[in-house]
Amino acid sequence: KKYPEGKMRCPVHLSVGQEAIPAALSQVISRDDFAVSGHRGHAHYLSKGGNLKAMIAEIYGKSDGCAKGKGGSMHLIDLNVNFMGTSAIVANSIPVGVGLGLSIQITKTDQISCVFFGEGATEEGVFYESINFAALRKLPVLFICENNLYSVYSNLAVRQPNERSIVNTVGAMGIEASSCDGNNAIDCYKILCDKVKSIREGKGPQFIEFATYRWLEHCGPFFDNDIGYRSEKEFLKWKKRDPLKLIEDKILDKDLITKIKNKINLEIIDAFEFAENSPYPERFEAHEGVYAE
Repeated sequence: KKYPEGKMRCPVHLSVGQEAIPAALSQVISRDDFAVSGHRGHAHYLSKGGNLKAMIAEIYGKSDGCAKGKGGSMHLIDLNVNFMGTSAIVANSIPVGVGLGLSIQITKTDQISCVFFGEGATEEGVFYESINFAALRKLPVLFICENNLYSVYSNLAVRQPNERSIVNTVGAMGIEASSCDGNNAIDCYKILCDKVKSIREGKGPQFIEFATYRWLEHCGPFFDNDIGYRSEKEFLKWKKRDPLKLIEDKILDKDLITKIKNKINLEIIDAFEFAENSPYPERFEAHEGVYAE
């Protein structure tokens, strides 16, 4: 609702409709575990314990942002909770997450490395290199593929052969691979509990493909069913499977739901007020904290 005001001068890739997966993960990983993500990473940042005020301030380009206003929406980071960053380049974070897994193995800690990406990233060469290396070294890495069917405006059918299975492909490369309904938060929680436990027991990397769907346009805050790359019928079918609605239907205490929503709304209002009141960076800060140019 606030993006059209023109104060957030960076593209935003929202994940409305895909909340169940990161919400479930937040309940099964620790502060010390690592996580990385891609351009659609807001929910992943928050699920790892990232600071909401710092995230909104970053989207506003303010100095109190989690990347000091330099990164914007697609470059979120919070080292306090080991959220090691997001990247605008498709699949770019995957080898970083695998490298973090290698560091865990070398230091012999009880951490795991969580790597978020979309199904479009499985079409990049670095994905296969990373899968191969993680399998070879039996690294403590959890690969989380959020398959929302679309890479920008191209559906899965025009990008990958119909007979190909992402899960089977990964499994053939030596990693235990599973699939899950990514809109059912309870199912997501159960499979994530199981896979995280397996990794911590030293059984090597795990891969989960979650079926889900983004409601909004690829980049921006609006609906875009009118431009023809997907149908209104398909959208409405997935909207009925709203992960928030599915979980609310299992909670009989409606007063509890209202209480939670009110609490969250106050946090969001507070975060936007914080962002709007935060100062812009000074000119001399442009090159501070920058390690590659």
